[in-house]
Amino acid sequence: MEHTLIRGADLILTMDGERSEHRDADLRLRDGTVAEIGPRLAPDGARIVAARGCLVTPGLVNTHHHLFQTLTRAVPAAQDAALFGWLTALYPIWARMGPDHIRVSALTGLAELALSGCTTTADHLYLFPNGARLDDTVAAAAEIGLRFHPTRGAMSIGRSRGGLPPDALVEDEAAILDDCLRVIDAFHDPRPGSMCRVGVAPCSPFSVSRELMRDAALLARDKGVRLHTHLAENDEDVAFSLERFGCRPGQYAEDLGWTGDDVWHAHCVRLDAAEIDLFARSRTGVAHCPCSNCRLGSGIAPVAAMRAAGVAVGLGVDGSASSDAGNLVAEARWAMLLQRVAAGPGALSARAALDLATLGGARVLGRDDCGALAPGMRADVAIWDLTGAEAAGLWDPAAILLAGPARVKHTFIDGRQVVRDGRIETLDLPAVLREQRRLARDLMEDA
Repeated sequence: MEHTLIRGADLILTMDGERSEHRDADLRLRDGTVAEIGPRLAPDGARIVAARGCLVTPGLVNTHHHLFQTLTRAVPAAQDAALFGWLTALYPIWARMGPDHIRVSALTGLAELALSGCTTTADHLYLFPNGARLDDTVAAAAEIGLRFHPTRGAMSIGRSRGGLPPDALVEDEAAILDDCLRVIDAFHDPRPGSMCRVGVAPCSPFSVSRELMRDAALLARDKGVRLHTHLAENDEDVAFSLERFGCRPGQYAEDLGWTGDDVWHAHCVRLDAAEIDLFARSRTGVAHCPCSNCRLGSGIAPVAAMRAAGVAVGLGVDGSASSDAGNLVAEARWAMLLQRVAAGPGALSARAALDLATLGGARVLGRDDCGALAPGMRADVAIWDLTGAEAAGLWDPAAILLAGPARVKHTFIDGRQVVRDGRIETLDLPAVLREQRRLARDLMEDA
């Protein structure tokens, strides 16, 4: 059977249990998994991919995204707003979207991720205007070939009931739970190597009821799927929790069953020491989104303290309406830099930040079959060309976050090549982008 031999890499950074690194080495991919790593492996009829002058890493893992937002980057009314004002400006635009917007924006965002070396991504879709469904994003991920963790989000408390979203974007809670069951039964695959695992993800404490949060947790655990939401994103978020629920976000989450090794929360910028300890003890995960946190002025998440306490932390690009990009390498670099600003130059090394973007993200998503390169792991691989100007003079190939490319040369997902020489192989990306521009232009004209 045809297989692939990645030959002569300057460095293979495995992220395995020993964090082993192999110089001038080869990597064999067979039947969707890593088969062998070592120097001068025999060709054995393999398709050869030359990797001289390259760094090879596991494919990157993105733990938080809103793919639908790639249609609303840099909207003027939202450019200089904090979280609540930013949402208020964008809700009316998002309310005009439909299935085509969701599908095309997902294809665009997934392509952008793949070009940044990402092979596995979560997505949090929490609004379903004009007939849009989670199915639209699942189809997009299958078309482009990324390993996908779609989460069925929801908003149920509109402005008339004290919530933040307009009433036109909220759903009936019984219908939300019914559709969660539908998409889990239709798309969730729990098997090792799965390309699609569905999660349950009410949007946030300020857009759903306590009852929906509790019922969603019960449903998810009954079906054996993971739980995801936003938590403690900024000071407004914490103040809302204190005023509405009489407790901090961490206590709110614990009271409603939203802690545990099957839960991960996005942002967590304002977790205090007690909440960090709660997350560590309960093995609750965190999706750290540094670029979005900067853009919205939310603050610097205490990632160094979380890691020191043993909290599972991965990276998320967040939506392109707040981070304005879907580049996971950029997120890893900003995560490294911001922890150094907050806690000193030794707070997060280049290797540790890359660990967040690979094995850390896999851990947060409950994956023990990807995020590292070792025999038996899925063949999710990113190959980075270090011969360009941005890496000239680089002494340590593993320090790609200090000096290296932000775009991948090749990407393999489950052994299938999705990016070749910096171009998407599985999608007519120029055609998708033409459609993306048309849809975005229509939204702008309607606004």
